[in-house]
Amino acid sequence: MVGVSDRQSTPGEPAGSGPAVGRSALSLALASMMEEVHAHAGAVYLLSAERRVLEMAVIAGLPRSFAAPWERVPMTARIPVADAVRERRLVWVGGEEEMARRYPRVAVVLPYPFALAALPVAAGSTVYGGVFLTWPGTRPAELSEREREQLAAACDRLALRLERGAGARPPAPHQPEPAAAPAAGGVARSLGALEAVRMAGRLPYGLCSLDTHGRVGFVNPAAAELLGVPADRLLGTPLWAAVPWLNDPVYEDRYRAALLSQHTASFVALRPPGEWLSFRLYPSRNGVSVRIGLARGMSGAGRAGAGADAGPGRAPAETPSRLVTIAQVLSLAGALTEAADVQDVVRLVADEIAPTLGSQALVLLGSRAGRMHVLGHRGYPDPYVVERFDGMPLTEHTPGTQVLRTGVPAFLECAEQLEHLYPVRRATPDGFAAWAYLPLIASGRPVGTWVLAYARPHPFPAEERAVLTSLAGLVAQALDRALLFDAKHRLAHGLQEALLPHSLPSLPGIEAAARYLPATRGMDIGGDFYDLVPVEGMAAAVIGDVQGHNVTAAGLMGQIRTAVRAYTAVGQTPEEVMRRTNRLLIDLGSDLFASCLYLRIDPARRRAVLSRAGHPPPLLRRPDGRVRVLDLAGGPLLGIDASAAYPASEVDLSPGSLLVLYTDGLVESPGVDLEDALADLGRRLGQAGDLPLDALADTLVRHVADAEERIDDIALLLLRTREG
Repeated sequence: MVGVSDRQSTPGEPAGSGPAVGRSALSLALASMMEEVHAHAGAVYLLSAERRVLEMAVIAGLPRSFAAPWERVPMTARIPVADAVRERRLVWVGGEEEMARRYPRVAVVLPYPFALAALPVAAGSTVYGGVFLTWPGTRPAELSEREREQLAAACDRLALRLERGAGARPPAPHQPEPAAAPAAGGVARSLGALEAVRMAGRLPYGLCSLDTHGRVGFVNPAAAELLGVPADRLLGTPLWAAVPWLNDPVYEDRYRAALLSQHTASFVALRPPGEWLSFRLYPSRNGVSVRIGLARGMSGAGRAGAGADAGPGRAPAETPSRLVTIAQVLSLAGALTEAADVQDVVRLVADEIAPTLGSQALVLLGSRAGRMHVLGHRGYPDPYVVERFDGMPLTEHTPGTQVLRTGVPAFLECAEQLEHLYPVRRATPDGFAAWAYLPLIASGRPVGTWVLAYARPHPFPAEERAVLTSLAGLVAQALDRALLFDAKHRLAHGLQEALLPHSLPSLPGIEAAARYLPATRGMDIGGDFYDLVPVEGMAAAVIGDVQGHNVTAAGLMGQIRTAVRAYTAVGQTPEEVMRRTNRLLIDLGSDLFASCLYLRIDPARRRAVLSRAGHPPPLLRRPDGRVRVLDLAGGPLLGIDASAAYPASEVDLSPGSLLVLYTDGLVESPGVDLEDALADLGRRLGQAGDLPLDALADTLVRHVADAEERIDDIALLLLRTREG
């Protein structure tokens, strides 16, 4: 019977929700279930008190570290045991490729050949938890009907036991029993065992035994000598912890692969200063036996030549055992979360993922209206080779369209295989020799295809296919977010362009220029607005800022701008325009407020009449270059007080005078005093005020346009009077 570990609970806290059945009973039930269907590992989960989390109660046949990411599993998680409990059904995953397609989060951590079954533990309408069991990848790809019946019956028995124990007191938190320290040198008491130890001691190569946690239980003298560590320091300690130069995730990974897949695994490692050793791992359900010897034919070429599948006495293959370590996967996943748009995803995949996989070129494909769409590519000397497929109907028989349409990966190891499966005239004549076409599936639907191209023929062993498929799951999630971001970005820009003037009218006696910059946070859309309206030989100008920078603020901004235009068209005075707009905003019942500055310029009389509602004061630059802030009378923000008044002020404008109207995003920033910001704006206006208005507008917004982050939208409207 395999050993069973208990879940370690926080002292003083019940371990698991559910019914208080002793852990020994759960351990026995799990071990019996595994024996019945010849599984080599498994675990039992119980629902937490709030019934939203599955907590691991016991695990057998595997180190707890293997299942560490899934000690506590939210019921909403997309992993087999959560699906089984949530949907009250058996979940069967027949191998590593199927695991990578259906559960990439599991496969990316455990990309090994194994099969898995997960079942709910339930009685009637009550669900108590779930169970998962694993088998080596060599077993048949499907569960037999008898195995299904055995598993269902075992879960029913466990559920019945949990139901009967529902009223019992919860078990006290339990710590796993420490492993018993072996006798000196691993010597057993029986004569037969003693002779076996003596025989192992006479062997010219090293032997050691590891338990399911990787701890050394036996080591012969040759192994201790080869490792360069005394036997008493090895016993009871994980091998990679006791031997410093073996403390590498790649070596530990081979142990994990052997134990989980129950396949023989091997690797070579460099023992300082320059001796290469070969390690061959023979797994069983109770642990792993390791044979250690000198690696023949090895030189100091470095670890790059240390392949994982080389046997004793053979030079290892050039390809490392794992293309991507777990640490690299976590790093790549973290990098992909930072990708905002599609080109960010293309850049990250090209710069951080493809080189790790040994690929020389890549393409990301999407679909739109039944046609293939090239989202981005890298590594192709002639871009036309890829771009000619942009717009190709998905009904065409090519690897890219086939994978995008079906969601099934395609691994083409050489050009001959490509030519056999797809006519040459329809395949991609890109000069490469091998290709991996990986479906990008997010939330159960295909969002694209990831193509990796290799300069030389490239075999795709099962483990590599699982890693690639798992990474494709991470890329798919990032691409799905990026496509949504790009769609929102296009929507935001389209809406903003529709709500703001496409161009400013040409008016006699007045030059005008304007700029708008959205905040860098949010949807690139905001509530800042401006407008310039001709009025019977005069001009009316308005600038304002609706609270917020989102779709609601933009919609309200459009309503205010339309109202101001309407009130202007019927000849209302500036005070009346502001008063009526304020009342309209209150009648709309919005929770948002708005600042606003409205003015009417009469070039013939050389004057402007302005009315202000809580808006930053405009700046006036005289023809002689002097600049002053116009401290105008005004009223409160629009949308606060229905009875508010907005008195008007009159300003003289000689030809060449320049009015600068702006929203607070131009002058307000964290840690900067508003008066200092206004003084700085005035200095820049005084120095550059004689520039053409478009150049001046660019100059005034440049310091905020170049900033990495803008916390608010910015609108700027420049008005200069001239002769005639």
